[in-house]
Amino acid sequence: QVQLVESGGGLVQAGDSLRLSCAVSGRTSSSYGMGWFRQASGKEREFVAAISWSGGSTYYGDSVKGRFIITRDNAQNEAYLQMNNLKPEDTAVYFCAAGRSDPANWNIGAPITHWGQGTQVTVSS
Repeated sequence: QVQLVESGGGLVQAGDSLRLSCAVSGRTSSSYGMGWFRQASGKEREFVAAISWSGGSTYYGDSVKGRFIITRDNAQNEAYLQMNNLKPEDTAVYFCAAGRSDPANWNIGAPITHWGQGTQVTVSS
């Protein structure tokens, strides 16, 4: 079993930056893709970013391209989401995700195996 724990959320102002972390524990020897989704109040969960096991391939949702960067450190069993130039519409609960399906397809509903509990990001205008 794999456990995911997010950290780094908080309240920031528009234009600020924030870095989310996702600590992975459990069967970390498996080759999981990692990623981030978010869910704003009253809205469906939205794909944000994903990264392959090797870190060599990354994928982003259209609303965050050019502002967010996903990375991972397999030696530390962590994944990160650097969020720059934050906007009020980025306000949401951000969830870390892990899965064996191709991260390239996570934006179109490919199955996710494991989810974190979420961390709140609030961007004020």
